[in-house]
Amino acid sequence: MRTGAAALCAAMLAAGCGSGGGDGALGSDADVPLLFMGNSHSSYNDLQGMVEALVGAARPGESVEAVAAPGWMFLEDRYHHAPSMALLEYQDWSFVVLQAQKYSTTGCCTYSTEEAEALIRAARAQHAVPILFPEWARAGVDETMTIYDLHVSIAQQEPACVAPIGQAWDLSLERHPGLALHADDGNHSNAAGAFLAALVLSATMTGASPLDAPALDGFGVGAEAQALLRQVAADTVASWPPRQWCPDDP
Repeated sequence: MRTGAAALCAAMLAAGCGSGGGDGALGSDADVPLLFMGNSHSSYNDLQGMVEALVGAARPGESVEAVAAPGWMFLEDRYHHAPSMALLEYQDWSFVVLQAQKYSTTGCCTYSTEEAEALIRAARAQHAVPILFPEWARAGVDETMTIYDLHVSIAQQEPACVAPIGQAWDLSLERHPGLALHADDGNHSNAAGAFLAALVLSATMTGASPLDAPALDGFGVGAEAQALLRQVAADTVASWPPRQWCPDDP
């Protein structure tokens, strides 16, 4: 999650600072259980449901379920949140998606990555593949590489996949400027933006090309837009391989 000074966070509650959101279920009986630990950026527009559907399509014959850790919070808070850690340690997960690393929007400050690194270690202890979720840039702000490089620096300390979500957004906005990805606040995603992020995340999990992803009904993204975004996601993961920092645990 993005932030500046503490006062800026208070001013950005609508953009997902702090806690909120609903509680996740305790674990999953699915063949492929997915755990999401983040805030509004990884939950708005049912992004998690999109990932569940896309991974399910790539894993026919297996059940897939996305579970959200309770609340919306930064990773540094998540690690110290007992219910979240109890959920993480409750079972073996196939993938654990970590979103909401705090960073400075003004460049004035640095924030701890130790908690994110500890969450990666905890995920691997549960035999999960950890996936870092760098957020897309705010509308009109050139910050994709700042966000991405921060997450790569974490993965270089503790092996984790790094999904090139910001790069996918930049490519889509360049190719299809009439296809909006941001919500009206210029920070969160709309349904199309969430779908693009979900395509990148599912490709990170499965290794399958987004071009092979099916059209999804019920998520508020038209078939034509989905086709454009599948091509964008496929070109992005080809240029920015999301699994290059993944752990090589068996």
